[in-house]
Amino acid sequence: MQRPAIMLASLARPALAGARPRQPARRRWHGLAGYLFLLPWLIGFFGLTLGPAVASLILSFTHFDLITDPRWAGLANYRRIAFIDTKFWASLHVTFTYVLLSVPLKLAFALGVAMVLNKGMRGLTVYRAIFYLPSLLGGSVAIAVLWREIFSGSGLLNRLLALVGLHGPSWIADPDTAIYTLVVLGVWQFGSPMIIFLAGLRQIPQDLYEAASLDGASRRRQFFRITLPLLTPIIFFNAIVQVIDAFKAFTPAFIISDGGGGPINATLFYTLYLYQEAFGNFRMGYASALAWILVLIIGTFTAISFLSARYWVHYDE
Repeated sequence: MQRPAIMLASLARPALAGARPRQPARRRWHGLAGYLFLLPWLIGFFGLTLGPAVASLILSFTHFDLITDPRWAGLANYRRIAFIDTKFWASLHVTFTYVLLSVPLKLAFALGVAMVLNKGMRGLTVYRAIFYLPSLLGGSVAIAVLWREIFSGSGLLNRLLALVGLHGPSWIADPDTAIYTLVVLGVWQFGSPMIIFLAGLRQIPQDLYEAASLDGASRRRQFFRITLPLLTPIIFFNAIVQVIDAFKAFTPAFIISDGGGGPINATLFYTLYLYQEAFGNFRMGYASALAWILVLIIGTFTAISFLSARYWVHYDE
Protein backbone atom coordinates (compact mmCIF):
# COMPACT_ATOMS: atom_id res chain seq x y z
CA MET A 1 0.00 0.00 0.00
CA GLN A 2 2.94 2.39 0.55
CA ARG A 3 4.42 1.95 -2.93
CA PRO A 4 1.62 3.79 -4.82
CA ALA A 5 1.86 6.69 -2.35
CA ILE A 6 5.65 6.87 -2.82
CA MET A 7 5.22 6.77 -6.60
CA LEU A 8 2.63 9.59 -6.51
CA ALA A 9 4.90 11.72 -4.31
CA SER A 10 7.84 11.17 -6.64
CA LEU A 11 5.70 12.16 -9.64
CA ALA A 12 4.41 15.29 -7.87
CA ARG A 13 7.87 16.61 -6.96
CA PRO A 14 8.89 17.65 -10.50
CA ALA A 15 5.55 19.35 -11.03
CA LEU A 16 5.88 21.29 -7.80
CA ALA A 17 9.50 22.08 -8.58
CA GLY A 18 8.46 23.50 -11.94
CA ALA A 19 5.68 25.60 -10.36
CA ARG A 20 7.85 27.28 -7.72
CA PRO A 21 9.66 29.79 -10.01
CA ARG A 22 6.34 31.25 -11.15
CA GLN A 23 5.77 33.09 -7.85
CA PRO A 24 9.06 35.09 -7.88
CA ALA A 25 8.50 35.92 -11.55
CA ARG A 26 5.09 37.28 -10.72
CA ARG A 27 6.55 39.35 -7.91
CA ARG A 28 9.24 40.68 -10.22
CA TRP A 29 6.56 41.68 -12.71
CA HIS A 30 4.60 43.52 -10.02
CA GLY A 31 7.76 45.37 -9.02
CA LEU A 32 8.49 46.25 -12.63
CA ALA A 33 4.93 47.50 -13.11
CA GLY A 34 5.34 49.78 -10.09
CA TYR A 35 8.51 51.28 -11.55
CA LEU A 36 6.74 51.78 -14.88
CA PHE A 37 4.08 53.84 -13.14
CA LEU A 38 6.83 55.82 -11.37
CA LEU A 39 8.76 56.34 -14.61
CA PRO A 40 7.23 59.76 -15.53
CA TRP A 41 8.06 61.13 -12.08
CA LEU A 42 11.54 59.61 -12.14
CA ILE A 43 12.24 61.15 -15.55
CA GLY A 44 11.08 64.53 -14.27
CA PHE A 45 13.06 64.24 -11.04
CA PHE A 46 16.36 63.20 -12.61
CA GLY A 47 15.95 65.22 -15.81
CA LEU A 48 14.42 68.44 -14.47
CA THR A 49 15.44 68.58 -10.78
CA LEU A 50 18.43 66.49 -9.74
CA GLY A 51 20.28 66.70 -13.06
CA PRO A 52 20.14 70.53 -13.36
CA ALA A 53 20.99 70.87 -9.66
CA VAL A 54 24.14 68.79 -10.05
CA ALA A 55 25.03 70.67 -13.25
CA SER A 56 24.63 74.04 -11.50
CA LEU A 57 26.81 72.85 -8.61
CA ILE A 58 29.57 71.95 -11.07
CA LEU A 59 29.14 75.24 -12.96
CA SER A 60 29.49 77.17 -9.70
CA PHE A 61 33.19 76.25 -9.76
CA THR A 62 33.67 77.50 -13.33
CA HIS A 63 33.66 80.64 -15.47
CA PHE A 64 30.80 80.16 -17.94
CA ASP A 65 29.24 82.81 -20.20
CA LEU A 66 26.67 80.63 -22.03
CA ILE A 67 28.70 80.94 -25.25
CA THR A 68 32.16 79.48 -24.70
CA ASP A 69 32.95 76.28 -22.88
CA PRO A 70 33.08 76.43 -19.07
CA ARG A 71 36.57 77.05 -17.61
CA TRP A 72 37.44 75.60 -14.22
CA ALA A 73 37.85 78.36 -11.61
CA GLY A 74 37.85 76.50 -8.33
CA LEU A 75 36.60 78.65 -5.44
CA ALA A 76 37.08 81.94 -7.31
CA ASN A 77 33.33 82.61 -7.58
CA TYR A 78 32.78 82.01 -3.88
CA ARG A 79 35.78 84.16 -2.91
CA ARG A 80 34.43 86.99 -5.01
CA ILE A 81 31.01 86.66 -3.36
CA ALA A 82 32.48 86.76 0.14
CA PHE A 83 35.15 89.44 -0.22
CA ILE A 84 34.61 91.55 -3.35
CA ASP A 85 30.98 91.71 -4.45
CA THR A 86 29.21 94.52 -2.58
CA LYS A 87 25.95 94.01 -4.49
CA PHE A 88 25.73 90.52 -3.05
CA TRP A 89 25.62 91.92 0.49
CA ALA A 90 23.17 94.63 -0.58
CA SER A 91 20.82 92.06 -2.10
CA LEU A 92 21.16 89.88 0.99
CA HIS A 93 20.24 92.82 3.22
CA VAL A 94 17.19 93.69 1.10
CA THR A 95 16.04 90.06 1.01
CA PHE A 96 16.38 89.53 4.75
CA THR A 97 14.54 92.78 5.40
CA TYR A 98 11.72 91.62 3.16
CA VAL A 99 11.56 88.18 4.80
CA LEU A 100 11.65 89.49 8.38
CA LEU A 101 8.91 92.03 7.70
CA SER A 102 6.56 90.29 5.28
CA VAL A 103 6.38 86.78 6.76
CA PRO A 104 5.34 87.68 10.36
CA LEU A 105 2.87 90.29 9.10
CA LYS A 106 1.41 87.87 6.57
CA LEU A 107 1.01 85.10 9.14
CA ALA A 108 -0.56 87.44 11.70
CA PHE A 109 -2.97 88.86 9.15
CA ALA A 110 -3.84 85.40 7.82
CA LEU A 111 -4.52 84.11 11.34
CA GLY A 112 -6.71 87.12 12.14
CA VAL A 113 -8.82 86.67 9.01
CA ALA A 114 -9.05 82.92 9.62
CA MET A 115 -10.37 83.51 13.14
CA VAL A 116 -13.02 85.87 11.78
CA LEU A 117 -14.08 83.36 9.14
CA ASN A 118 -14.13 80.57 11.73
CA LYS A 119 -17.13 82.12 13.48
CA GLY A 120 -19.57 80.49 11.07
CA MET A 121 -20.73 83.48 9.07
CA ARG A 122 -22.96 83.16 6.03
CA GLY A 123 -21.34 82.79 2.62
CA LEU A 124 -18.14 81.38 4.12
CA THR A 125 -17.12 79.66 0.89
CA VAL A 126 -17.49 82.92 -1.03
CA TYR A 127 -15.32 84.82 1.46
CA ARG A 128 -12.70 82.09 1.40
CA ALA A 129 -12.55 82.26 -2.39
CA ILE A 130 -12.28 86.06 -2.34
CA PHE A 131 -9.52 86.09 0.26
CA TYR A 132 -7.63 83.28 -1.47
CA LEU A 133 -7.71 85.01 -4.86
CA PRO A 134 -4.70 87.32 -4.18
CA SER A 135 -2.53 84.28 -3.50
CA LEU A 136 -3.39 82.94 -6.94
CA LEU A 137 -2.69 86.24 -8.69
CA GLY A 138 -0.01 87.74 -6.44
CA GLY A 139 2.96 86.30 -8.32
CA SER A 140 1.71 87.30 -11.75
CA VAL A 141 3.14 90.06 -13.91
CA ALA A 142 -0.26 91.77 -14.17
CA ILE A 143 -0.55 92.22 -10.40
CA ALA A 144 3.00 93.57 -10.19
CA VAL A 145 2.21 96.10 -12.92
CA LEU A 146 -0.98 97.07 -11.08
CA TRP A 147 1.01 97.47 -7.85
CA ARG A 148 3.46 99.77 -9.62
CA GLU A 149 0.59 101.94 -10.82
CA ILE A 150 -0.92 102.10 -7.35
CA PHE A 151 2.29 103.25 -5.63
CA SER A 152 3.73 105.49 -8.34
CA GLY A 153 3.95 109.25 -7.89
CA SER A 154 0.62 109.79 -9.66
CA GLY A 155 -0.85 106.46 -8.63
CA LEU A 156 -4.08 105.52 -6.93
CA LEU A 157 -2.72 105.81 -3.39
CA ASN A 158 -1.52 109.40 -3.85
CA ARG A 159 -4.81 110.31 -5.51
CA LEU A 160 -6.68 109.05 -2.45
CA LEU A 161 -4.33 110.96 -0.17
CA ALA A 162 -4.90 114.12 -2.24
CA LEU A 163 -8.62 113.90 -1.47
CA VAL A 164 -7.84 114.57 2.19
CA GLY A 165 -5.21 117.22 1.46
CA LEU A 166 -2.10 115.03 1.76
CA HIS A 167 0.71 114.87 -0.77
CA GLY A 168 2.34 111.46 -0.93
CA PRO A 169 5.75 110.67 -2.40
CA SER A 170 6.49 108.33 -5.28
CA TRP A 171 6.53 105.27 -3.07
CA ILE A 172 8.37 102.97 -5.47
CA ALA A 173 10.91 105.64 -6.47
CA ASP A 174 11.90 106.53 -2.91
CA PRO A 175 14.68 104.33 -1.47
CA ASP A 176 13.18 104.71 2.00
CA THR A 177 9.74 103.36 1.05
CA ALA A 178 10.26 101.14 -2.02
CA ILE A 179 10.85 97.94 -0.06
CA TYR A 180 7.70 98.52 2.02
CA THR A 181 5.52 98.53 -1.10
CA LEU A 182 6.77 95.01 -1.79
CA VAL A 183 6.17 94.04 1.82
CA VAL A 184 2.55 95.20 1.51
CA LEU A 185 2.22 93.16 -1.67
CA GLY A 186 3.61 90.11 0.12
CA VAL A 187 1.19 90.52 3.04
CA TRP A 188 -1.70 90.97 0.59
CA GLN A 189 -1.07 87.41 -0.62
CA PHE A 190 -2.24 85.90 2.66
CA GLY A 191 -4.81 83.49 1.21
CA SER A 192 -2.78 80.29 1.32
CA PRO A 193 -1.75 80.43 5.01
CA MET A 194 -5.25 81.68 5.86
CA ILE A 195 -6.85 78.52 4.45
CA ILE A 196 -4.41 76.35 6.40
CA PHE A 197 -5.03 78.32 9.61
CA LEU A 198 -8.78 77.98 9.09
CA ALA A 199 -8.44 74.21 8.77
CA GLY A 200 -6.40 74.13 11.98
CA LEU A 201 -8.94 76.22 13.87
CA ARG A 202 -11.69 73.82 12.83
CA GLN A 203 -9.76 70.98 14.52
CA ILE A 204 -9.64 72.63 17.97
CA PRO A 205 -12.35 71.10 20.23
CA GLN A 206 -14.96 73.63 21.27
CA ASP A 207 -15.20 71.95 24.66
CA LEU A 208 -11.92 73.60 25.62
CA TYR A 209 -13.33 77.07 25.00
CA GLU A 210 -16.55 76.25 26.88
CA ALA A 211 -14.60 74.97 29.87
CA ALA A 212 -12.36 78.04 29.82
CA SER A 213 -15.40 80.33 29.69
CA LEU A 214 -16.94 78.58 32.69
CA ASP A 215 -13.66 79.16 34.56
CA GLY A 216 -13.88 82.86 33.76
CA ALA A 217 -11.12 83.04 31.14
CA SER A 218 -11.35 86.05 28.86
CA ARG A 219 -11.18 85.87 25.06
CA ARG A 220 -7.60 87.13 25.14
CA ARG A 221 -6.57 84.49 27.67
CA GLN A 222 -8.32 81.77 25.64
CA PHE A 223 -6.40 82.86 22.55
CA PHE A 224 -2.99 82.68 24.25
CA ARG A 225 -3.73 79.57 26.34
CA ILE A 226 -5.76 77.47 23.91
CA THR A 227 -5.70 78.73 20.34
CA LEU A 228 -2.03 79.56 19.92
CA PRO A 229 -0.60 76.42 21.62
CA LEU A 230 -2.85 74.11 19.62
CA LEU A 231 -2.03 75.98 16.41
CA THR A 232 1.74 75.80 16.82
CA PRO A 233 2.13 72.89 14.34
CA ILE A 234 0.18 74.93 11.76
CA ILE A 235 2.21 78.05 12.55
CA PHE A 236 5.41 76.04 12.19
CA PHE A 237 4.39 74.70 8.79
CA ASN A 238 3.18 78.05 7.49
CA ALA A 239 6.31 79.82 8.73
CA ILE A 240 8.66 77.46 6.88
CA VAL A 241 6.66 77.57 3.64
CA GLN A 242 6.26 81.35 3.68
CA VAL A 243 9.91 82.02 4.50
CA ILE A 244 11.03 79.83 1.60
CA ASP A 245 8.60 81.62 -0.72
CA ALA A 246 9.82 85.01 0.53
CA PHE A 247 13.45 84.11 -0.15
CA LYS A 248 12.48 83.09 -3.68
CA ALA A 249 10.41 86.22 -4.41
CA PHE A 250 11.32 87.62 -7.83
CA THR A 251 8.48 88.88 -10.04
CA PRO A 252 7.28 91.87 -7.95
CA ALA A 253 10.79 93.32 -7.59
CA PHE A 254 11.61 92.68 -11.24
CA ILE A 255 8.48 94.42 -12.56
CA ILE A 256 8.26 97.29 -10.09
CA SER A 257 11.95 98.20 -10.49
CA ASP A 258 12.05 97.47 -14.25
CA GLY A 259 14.59 94.72 -13.61
CA GLY A 260 17.17 97.02 -12.03
CA GLY A 261 16.48 96.58 -8.34
CA GLY A 262 16.25 100.34 -7.83
CA PRO A 263 16.11 102.88 -6.54
CA ILE A 264 19.71 102.58 -5.26
CA ASN A 265 19.34 98.80 -4.90
CA ALA A 266 16.43 99.29 -2.48
CA THR A 267 14.45 96.46 -4.14
CA LEU A 268 17.40 94.33 -5.25
CA PHE A 269 16.11 90.96 -4.12
CA TYR A 270 18.62 88.11 -4.05
CA THR A 271 16.86 86.26 -6.85
CA LEU A 272 16.77 89.44 -8.93
CA TYR A 273 20.52 89.91 -8.51
CA LEU A 274 21.04 86.26 -9.44
CA TYR A 275 18.99 86.83 -12.59
CA GLN A 276 21.03 89.91 -13.49
CA GLU A 277 24.30 88.03 -13.17
CA ALA A 278 23.05 85.04 -15.17
CA PHE A 279 21.14 86.66 -18.03
CA GLY A 280 22.28 90.29 -17.85
CA ASN A 281 26.03 89.89 -17.38
CA PHE A 282 26.16 86.32 -18.74
CA ARG A 283 28.12 85.05 -15.75
CA MET A 284 26.31 81.75 -15.42
CA GLY A 285 29.01 80.16 -13.28
CA TYR A 286 28.85 83.05 -10.83
CA ALA A 287 25.05 82.92 -10.80
CA SER A 288 25.21 79.20 -10.03
CA ALA A 289 27.38 79.96 -7.00
CA LEU A 290 24.83 82.55 -5.88
CA ALA A 291 22.05 79.98 -6.29
CA TRP A 292 23.83 77.43 -4.10
CA ILE A 293 24.43 80.02 -1.41
CA LEU A 294 20.68 80.66 -1.42
CA VAL A 295 20.11 76.92 -1.05
CA LEU A 296 22.43 76.90 1.97
CA ILE A 297 20.63 79.89 3.51
CA ILE A 298 17.22 78.28 3.12
CA GLY A 299 18.54 74.92 4.31
CA THR A 300 20.12 76.51 7.39
CA PHE A 301 16.90 78.29 8.28
CA THR A 302 14.89 75.09 7.85
CA ALA A 303 17.32 73.08 9.99
CA ILE A 304 17.27 75.70 12.77
CA SER A 305 13.46 75.77 12.62
CA PHE A 306 13.22 72.00 13.07
CA LEU A 307 15.77 72.02 15.89
CA SER A 308 13.93 74.78 17.75
CA ALA A 309 10.49 73.28 17.13
CA ARG A 310 10.80 70.94 20.10
CA TYR A 311 10.71 73.93 22.45
CA TRP A 312 7.58 75.67 21.15
CA VAL A 313 5.62 73.34 18.84
CA HIS A 314 3.09 71.24 20.74
CA TYR A 315 1.56 68.12 19.20
CA ASP A 316 -1.49 66.33 20.56
CA GLU A 317 -0.71 62.83 21.72
